[in-house]
This record gives sequence, structure tokens and C-alpha cells, in this order.
Amino acid sequence: MSAQVKIDRIDPTDWFAGMKDPSLQLMVYGKDIRTADVTTNYPGVKVDSLVRLDSPNYLLVYLNLKDAKPGTIKLTFTNNGKKKTVDYQLKERVMAGADHKGFSNADVLYLLMPDRFANGNPKNDVVKGMNTKVCDRTQPSLRHGGDLEGIRQHLDYFNQLGVTALWFTPVLENNSPDQGGFSTYHGYATTDYYRVDPRFGTNAEYVQLIREAHAKGLKVVMDMIFNHCGFEHPWVADMPSKDWFNTPEWLSESKDNGHDPMTGYAKGKETKSKYLQTSYKLTPVLDPYASKIDKKETVEGWFVPSMPDLNQHNPHLMKYLIQNSEWWIETADIDGIRMDTYPYAYRDAMAEWMKTLDNEYPNFNTVGETWVTEPAYTAAWQKDSKLQKDNSYLKTVMDFSFYDKLNQAKHEETDDWWKGLNRIYNSLCYDYLYAKPSSVLAFIDNHDTDRFLGNGKDSTMLRQALALLLTINRTPQLYYGTEVLMNGTKEVTDGNVRKDFPGGFPGDKHNCFNKEGRTSAEDAMFNWTRQLLHWRQGNDVITKGTQTQFIPYNGVYVIARQYGGKSVMTIINGKRSDNELDVKRYAEIIGTHTTARDVITGATVDLTKNIHLSQRQSLIIEF
Repeated sequence: MSAQVKIDRIDPTDWFAGMKDPSLQLMVYGKDIRTADVTTNYPGVKVDSLVRLDSPNYLLVYLNLKDAKPGTIKLTFTNNGKKKTVDYQLKERVMAGADHKGFSNADVLYLLMPDRFANGNPKNDVVKGMNTKVCDRTQPSLRHGGDLEGIRQHLDYFNQLGVTALWFTPVLENNSPDQGGFSTYHGYATTDYYRVDPRFGTNAEYVQLIREAHAKGLKVVMDMIFNHCGFEHPWVADMPSKDWFNTPEWLSESKDNGHDPMTGYAKGKETKSKYLQTSYKLTPVLDPYASKIDKKETVEGWFVPSMPDLNQHNPHLMKYLIQNSEWWIETADIDGIRMDTYPYAYRDAMAEWMKTLDNEYPNFNTVGETWVTEPAYTAAWQKDSKLQKDNSYLKTVMDFSFYDKLNQAKHEETDDWWKGLNRIYNSLCYDYLYAKPSSVLAFIDNHDTDRFLGNGKDSTMLRQALALLLTINRTPQLYYGTEVLMNGTKEVTDGNVRKDFPGGFPGDKHNCFNKEGRTSAEDAMFNWTRQLLHWRQGNDVITKGTQTQFIPYNGVYVIARQYGGKSVMTIINGKRSDNELDVKRYAEIIGTHTTARDVITGATVDLTKNIHLSQRQSLIIEF
């Protein structure tokens, strides 16, 4: 066929027969393809419409697949009298949409950064043809070489620890150049939505990793970003339409004059005056009194100048993104999605995405990053919330209130009113705001915060934090390395809270993947955490039980869970001195029981007399 009909790329790369929504958008990219006509005679497939965008190099082909069976669709493109036929694969689905099971509060998510966890294939540390030329572990903000193979080689470690789901920070291609000692090792500047970053591995390796994880009882959650993409995405060099991005006039000028790959600002000619920076303030999205300018800055402003802000109100862009998430569910069998910077994108468009996924995959789960520390704000983003008339359809939200209050409490003595563990009580008491509290993701730290230990190694408060996290009515998330006392703060650079996992990289002398390589303190923390995590697995009292919390009394905070005639009490001493639990105060939970079992040590606890507590002790008992 004639080379004059040029097609460089079609997204999605393939599709699936039998989806509830029969509409498929094909984004076709090639020089001057916009004017082409498209036909097919494949049974059950019809060309519904052709959308010709502003750029001459894009054509959107909308197909109707209502009655189509799996097979090879032949699409004929006719342009200026020339023809080109392209084979497009329509695959059979591996399972029905309802059979895709998402993560739940029965799981414990383990968040890790692929670049910083383990390097299983040093050959892909630097990939020829990509913009990043350096892999340097001495620099906290450059790539370190971790990859999917490194994760695969340590799947048994996750089983040993007792977590049940793995959340990787984004694995898709981030082909941005190094600049000023920084790179996009973190993964939040996507340059190809259908390709795993070659520094991490291939699409096939990602699929294989998930398959092996599933065989070991581990779920995998995929991190996605619909709010923005990377400056090196092909959409930036050749915008499909004038409204594909927010503030497109600044983007056009910056692009045309060349840009600094780190800041995104144009080189030479001044363009900053047209640039709209997000305020990072999320309250205007739900504020009933919000001004137009405040809302605009939140949702249309760019997160950083090097990450162009996508316009989700463009229906063709949103269709592209929705299909992309469906494609990864079908292709890789992921068990959940974590959506980055959720409220920064248009709420109505994101709700449409969530509604579509819920219709196709009713048992799937998505968690949205909703970084405001007030429960009322977070609750308003959850599916079926009574606080907002427009349903978000977002099943799981992130509990930044719990994180914030706990990180304040760790520095304080628990008094009789507001300080210390009273902060946790005064956060959880607002759970009536949530449509489903068990579908709220709680955590004590993550890749965007200081590590819970700061720059210290004292595990006493860490054990209190984990005791609460793993027993309250929440879906818990751990951050990699917490179990072996990894620490760090963001004071100098984010890279210091994203350090390499000890033992995951060639040449590491310190190896925390096995007992022999851990220090005595690290091994003690690992074993304590492991014991608690394995006890939690399949524990209906924790995942299905009612929750009763007691106002901190004499510095002691108690949360009880009850189900099927069984009870668990999490007892936290919020004082830096010895203390005791007055058992009579908790008679409504203890009832006629005279003994309980310490879930960590297995020791018998006498419930007929007050329980002695050492300073900052955390005690979990069951009876």
C-alpha cells in the first residue's frame, strides 16, 4: 500500500470484545491523517463517526462493537486517493468485568517506589534512545535503577511480612530528561499511557509480575494520573486540539520557543506571565462560597510547570483516559487503581470515569488522593456521600486526617482534652460523615510525606501508630521499609523519604530482606509487624466487626472491635511514663471475660485487675 497514508500509532493498541460499552475510540496518529476516511467490513463492527481535531496529524475513529466477536479487524484508511489497510486486534476477555475483584479493608496495601525498591536487571538502568542518561544512586533525585524484576524477585518477602496488596508508584513511561540533579524516577509525568517505562521493564514483564503476584495471593494496585502528563508527551509537541490542555496558550508559546525540561518554562522569550500555577488549595472545589478565580486556580492551574494540565472537560481526552484504565484492567488484570491528585481534575469528569468503571467492573476498587486533613472534606468525595448532591462514584478515599493527627500526637503527651491521642479520637468520631468508613484508606506516611520516624529510629511510637492503623475500621496502607525502621524527612529533598530498600541493589552491604542482614532493632520491628499483619489476615473481627472507641482516660486510648462473639481491644498508653488500664471502665466490652490473649506475644492477660502499661506501650488483646 502507498506510504503516503502514514499511520505511526493507534491508541489503544488493541481492544476487547464483549464490553458493556460498545463504543471504542481509536486515536490515530500520522502525518496529515486528519482528512482520511475509514471503512471496515468486519462483522458486527461499524464506524460510528470520525472526529477531525485541530492538528492535521490526528484522527479519532469511533467504532461500535456491539455485536463484534474476537478477531482481526481490517481498517481501511483512504486519504487523497491513496489507501492503507491496518490490522486491529479485538481480543477475547479473560474474565467478565464482575470477576475483577478489587482490594478491600481485608487487605493491607504496601506502597513502594519501583526505582527505589530493588534492582533485578542492571541492564535496563539506562536505556538507549531515552532522555534520561544517568542512573546514580548517590543522588537522591536521580534514577537509582530499581525495576519490576527486582520486585518480582522479592515477592516471597511480601508473603513473609504479611501484606496482601502491592501499590507501585506509576510504572508508565516518563521520558523526561535529567535537569539540575532531578529526574522523573517518581513516575508522575507520564509520556506514554500504554507503555511501561523501559527502565522498569516491558509491558509483558509487568503482566508476568502481576500473574506471579496473584499466584502468591498478592493483589496489585496501579497508580494513574489523569490531572496532568509529562512535558515530553507527544501531545505537547503536537496538540490534538486547542483545548486538550488547560492554559494552552502558554503551553504553545513555551513549546514553540523551547523549554527548560525541569521547569517547563521557555528558554529565552519570557512566557511566565501566561502560566497559571495551581494554588494547591483543594477546598474551593467543594466550598459553597468559592470564587471563580479560586476554583480556576485549583483545577486549571498546573501542578508544576513541567507537567501540563490536562483538560478533562474535553470529551475526547476523557474517553481516551477512561479507555486507558479499562485497557490496563483487561490487559494486566490489576486489582485496583490509585488516582493521583484527584480533586485537581474536574469533579464531574472524574465522576463519569468512576461511574463507567463501576458499571463495567462493579467489584473493582479505586482510591483517590484527596489531600485535605478535615474528615468532612474527604467524606464528600466518597461514593454515595450524602454531603454532596453529585455522586463522585469514588469508592475509596485517603484519610489524611488520620495521618495528620497521628503525626501531631507522636510529639505530645496525651492529656484530658485535646492533645496526643485525643487527636485520633477527635478524628474518628466524625466517621458518621462517611458513606462507608471501612473503604477509607488510612496510612501513617507515604512517598509524599516525612517518614513516620523522621530522622530517628525510636520504634515505640511507630508500634503505637501501626497498632492503631491495623486494627481500626479502615483499609490500611504501609510504606515500604517502615517495617525495618527506614527513616528520612523531606527537609532537603523528597528523595530522602524515598531511599533505596537495603539489600535491593547490587553491592548493598546491608540487606533487610532476610534476618541475617537486619540489625537486632530492625529484626525486632520486622517481626512485630509481621506478627500483627499475619494475625490480621482473614480476621473477621477487624474487617467486619463493630467499632467502639473510648475517650482517652488518664492518658490511655482504647479502641474495641467486636464480631461473632469475639472482641479485640487496642490499648495505647499516650504517656511517657508507666500507666495502667482501669479494666472496670471497659466493662461493656470485657463483660464476664477474665482473661485475654496478647496477639503479639501470646501471653495471657488477666482482666480481673488493672493492666500495667509501660511508657508509650501499645497492647492488642483478644478474647
